[in-house]
Amino acid sequence: MYLGIDLGTSGVKAMLIGADQTVVGSASSKEVTTSRLHDGWSEQDPADWIRATEEAIAGLRAAHPDALSAVRGIGLSGHMHGATLLDGDDKVLRPCIMWNDTRSHREAAALDADPRFRKITGNIVFPGFTAPKLAWVKNNEPDIFAKVRWVLLPKDYLRLWLAGEHLSEMSDSAGTSWLDTGARKWSQELLAATGLDESQMPGLVEGTAPAGTLRPELAAKWGLGEGIVIAGGAGDNAASACGMGTVREGTAFVSLGTSGVLFAANARYLPNPESAVHAFCHALPDTWHQMGVILSATDALNWHARVTGASAADLTKELGDALKAPSHVTFLPYLSGERTPHNDATIRGAFLGLGHEADRTVLTQAVLEGVAFAIRDSLEALKSAGTELTRVTAIGGGSRSRYWLKSIATALDLPVDLPADGDFGAAFGAARLGLIAATGANPTDILTPPATAETIHPETALSAAYEDAYQRYRRLYPAIRAAY
Repeated sequence: MYLGIDLGTSGVKAMLIGADQTVVGSASSKEVTTSRLHDGWSEQDPADWIRATEEAIAGLRAAHPDALSAVRGIGLSGHMHGATLLDGDDKVLRPCIMWNDTRSHREAAALDADPRFRKITGNIVFPGFTAPKLAWVKNNEPDIFAKVRWVLLPKDYLRLWLAGEHLSEMSDSAGTSWLDTGARKWSQELLAATGLDESQMPGLVEGTAPAGTLRPELAAKWGLGEGIVIAGGAGDNAASACGMGTVREGTAFVSLGTSGVLFAANARYLPNPESAVHAFCHALPDTWHQMGVILSATDALNWHARVTGASAADLTKELGDALKAPSHVTFLPYLSGERTPHNDATIRGAFLGLGHEADRTVLTQAVLEGVAFAIRDSLEALKSAGTELTRVTAIGGGSRSRYWLKSIATALDLPVDLPADGDFGAAFGAARLGLIAATGANPTDILTPPATAETIHPETALSAAYEDAYQRYRRLYPAIRAAY
């Protein structure tokens, strides 16, 4: 048996798979609290991650004690970019500054103005990345900065608790703005630019490689054997790609989670930071990926649900099954700023074109279309970075809405595949990485795609209307930006 642990923004999910990759069971923790003390801030207490992991493992042990006791390998996944700062005794110095925290936008702009960062990392220095967060701490909390002995990413803080190792891997570390992404190693030059050095960084391994063993006291507590290998693992998007088998050139998925992601695997390093596309290492050796990221996908629909007092499921149900032509109402989903393609931490969302006829259903349709058009922005950015896609696979909670998938397929003008029944997300991908690390299996033999249950094709009768609405959407960002 093999265990995948995925540290998500809202909680921890643990999944057991067998040697044949059949999912035996999964369990999730209670919600992890996010603190937002000021506008643009987002923090979590790393102690809550440990509590949540314990809860998820307890759930598995209660439901599948024999399967859990047979675990031989563990893989880790987690939300990226978080700054988890430890002192020399491995004590947490302050709450983790999360991926969707934008307080360091000035520091990010200053680092991005240094041409070495884009040249070495292949990416814009986004405010959500780790390096500008450390620059913010240095500028605003100098006493804490002076005590920093280790900077760990969230899933790697879990590894420290699980295995006592200060280790990370390439896919997650590529999101720090300190990794030489082409060479797959820390850049001493970029670390020095933020007042740090390599001794404060975790060691690096590939995501498929062993990266510690489970501490005997935890193994005994959970009823496991000794010598259980923990894989390098992956950042959440790369782990989802491993779960989906999106590891070969030209394969891609669109993820409709809290944020939205358009992810494409690459056999070579293809940076193009001017497009605001992320060019990161994949979880496999000698493999990279490109990724367009929007900060509010299901988050936008959930916000709309809170404001209107209806559930997200009820809102989408009101639209019916048949895709409609876009109305005159346009929604810009920049509730937390935006990454691809704008790299703008301070822009905010808007409804435009409102009239007396704009009822709740019209607004819901506009929200779904706004997210679809934001993903289309990412597709255009990937094209400019040298990647052409012929189809995508849909994952994430938002993919349960068929209307939304029809909208996305038509906006992208690409077929959207739905995987056969099963959970192929980050926890499954992490478990697969645990299997590879524990057994030495060939990654490409393990990381295969699921069967396709159904394909949703673009509705060509609405292609022109969607294209007109998308072009209107594109014109609105500079207009709103000028107003801000």
